[in-house]
Amino acid sequence: MDKFTRRDMLIGGVAALAATTLPVVAISRSITGSLLLNNTKGDSSMATITTKDGTTIFYKDWGPKDAQPIVFHHGWPLSSDDWDAQMLFFLANGYRVVAHDRRGHGRSSQVATGHDMDHYASDASTVVEHLDLRNAIHIGHSTGGGEVARYVAKYGERQGRVAKAVLIAAVPPLMVKTLKNPGGTPIEVFDGFRKVLAENRAQFFLDVPSGPFYGFNRSGAKASQGNHTELVASGDDGQRTRSLRRHQGFLRDRPNRRSESDLGTDPRTAG
Repeated sequence: MDKFTRRDMLIGGVAALAATTLPVVAISRSITGSLLLNNTKGDSSMATITTKDGTTIFYKDWGPKDAQPIVFHHGWPLSSDDWDAQMLFFLANGYRVVAHDRRGHGRSSQVATGHDMDHYASDASTVVEHLDLRNAIHIGHSTGGGEVARYVAKYGERQGRVAKAVLIAAVPPLMVKTLKNPGGTPIEVFDGFRKVLAENRAQFFLDVPSGPFYGFNRSGAKASQGNHTELVASGDDGQRTRSLRRHQGFLRDRPNRRSESDLGTDPRTAG
């Protein structure tokens, strides 16, 4: 298989972003039929897969099994549900759409370990191999973008399973500001996140979607109460221990912090 190019990434990214702005009527006509193709027996149980280290990963798999798959990788502190609008659009246009809740997020195991790109990529590969997805387009946002880069380089391309990769506002190889990375984010920002999450999680999830997370703090931006409410519900699930573990990537001891890990220039290397 030919290696995908930067052009593939850019074209795919434009298509994914365009899908967020199309009217609902444009996608409504075939969604119901496509969903029925995925679950004709009315089974209400959740679809999960168990990784090699015993972590349970929840995933969604909608649409015709013989259609080209698009796999969505969400950012922190979200879940696969935050891709629903895009998944429904591509589902209505004949694609098979797949998304999973990253470990420590959503309905996947709320584990306190394995919050690094190697585990994230391995978990994604477990889902892909379980569903035997081939010729897949992988779309990742924020942390999900880093997950896509690591998955494609370490598993997907080697296995001949990847058609294209789309990185949307993806995390850089090194997030924190250092002498070698002067353009990074100061460590005080990450320390502030950890402090507020530990001390007043509920207020944190009220403040974040009100401002920078969805860009509502930009001049002329129109805030969406729906987006605000969804993020609050996603983070503040009523179980403090579970929520703190969900955001373990920001709460870990300093030597192992994801924000301070240098992923290097080779996406196959460990962070």
